[in-house]
Amino acid sequence: MKKYKYPSVLTIAGFDGSGGAGIQADIKTTSALGCFSTSVLTALPVQNTRGVRKIYPIPIEAVEDQIRAILEDIVPDAIKIGMVHTPQLVETIVSTLSGYKKIPVVFDPVMVATSGHRLIEEETIKAITEKLFPIADVITPNMDEAAILADMKVVSLDDLYTAGKKIKQLGCKNILLKGGHQETPIITSLFYDEDGHYHSFESSKLNTNNTHGSGCTLSSAIAAYIAQGKTLYDAVSLGQQYIYQAIENGMDVQTGSGNGPLNHFFNPQKLIKNEMV
Repeated sequence: MKKYKYPSVLTIAGFDGSGGAGIQADIKTTSALGCFSTSVLTALPVQNTRGVRKIYPIPIEAVEDQIRAILEDIVPDAIKIGMVHTPQLVETIVSTLSGYKKIPVVFDPVMVATSGHRLIEEETIKAITEKLFPIADVITPNMDEAAILADMKVVSLDDLYTAGKKIKQLGCKNILLKGGHQETPIITSLFYDEDGHYHSFESSKLNTNNTHGSGCTLSSAIAAYIAQGKTLYDAVSLGQQYIYQAIENGMDVQTGSGNGPLNHFFNPQKLIKNEMV
């Protein structure tokens, strides 16, 4: 007789054949944190550590069918949404999810790759802010993405504070503004909660270009901790610690000739078995 179930995380995101970002990073992260990982493919980027060469679309019907297949069988405890690069894709994901019970959503608004390549169509931003933001429990833009969302330059910590206030007005509940692109010895990320308070997370700057997929990894880590039953604040805090250690433990490894990946399995956890009620 079955007595247990795994905490489960569904990732809805793009592909990365080089293994550092996208669905591959999401699966590695949630697995390393003891969760069972399911996935829905939204796009097929052709990329490696040097950058994105091309993006092949996945048929909209296929995305909807994938979501339904998972939600009707392995109900996740948290959902991470990553690369959503067309308005049609936004509409499909939101409308399909609305047919099922509410599940916590972590949305990483993937707009710019680590290599600097722009990954999103202009008209998609409006669809994201109007339709995806309202269903997301937390969004996790980096400084480049915050600049796009806030329509301003974001290069300093002061800029990040201002951008956070502007993005909050777009209708998101909670925002984690990632400060990894700051050129300072100490980098600061800002968490704006839905009550209007903000919290800062500081860490030392790691001098490495092995950061490919760091945004995907952090948002997946947050989703994994939510799936484990942590509060949102604790999930964000623990996610910050995980991403720092994953980067730190992958600094001395050569994988590819561009922006290398993190070490997702620096301290892998066994699959968590929760008693079924």
